[in-house]
Amino acid sequence: MTKLINTIILITGITLIAQDKVENMNDSIYNIAVKNMIGEEVKLSQYEDKVLLIVNVASECGYTPQYEGLQKIYNKYRENGFEILAFPSNDFGGQEPGTNEQIKEFCTTNFGVEFQLFDKVKVVGDEKIELYERLTNSPTVESGDVKWNFEKFLVGKDGIILNRFRSKVKPESEEITSAIEAALEG
Repeated sequence: MTKLINTIILITGITLIAQDKVENMNDSIYNIAVKNMIGEEVKLSQYEDKVLLIVNVASECGYTPQYEGLQKIYNKYRENGFEILAFPSNDFGGQEPGTNEQIKEFCTTNFGVEFQLFDKVKVVGDEKIELYERLTNSPTVESGDVKWNFEKFLVGKDGIILNRFRSKVKPESEEITSAIEAALEG
């Protein structure tokens, strides 16, 4: 009888661990696909085992100079498995009116941006893309809509959202860089 009880306990434990992994997998962003600036589908699973900073960006915003800070932290951490995924959005004050080509030209010419820029998207409202639906409704960070341009989400190597930083938090701030370093070590 004791063997039977131990076996049931073991099976129940394994089942709970498996369920936990499935639930975590559902919270992961790795099962989402987005479009790059030339309209090609990009599966976020290609970034597995990388630490990501996902940012909604705009070219005519008071926070636009943050592109410089984003490039600095990208230069500092990219060799360690860090990527920045930038999603232009015109959702706030019409501050990203350009085409993908114009946005890319602006970013590379003015800020030397080398990190990945994606298709211009909706990050709020009924038409927001699936990625932003996941980012803003994650059980692991504060939920709720993005409030403005240059809001940042830190994603761990497992695709789970670790931190959320509002627009005013500069990319090269201690708050963000220490979180990136901790995620890279983890």
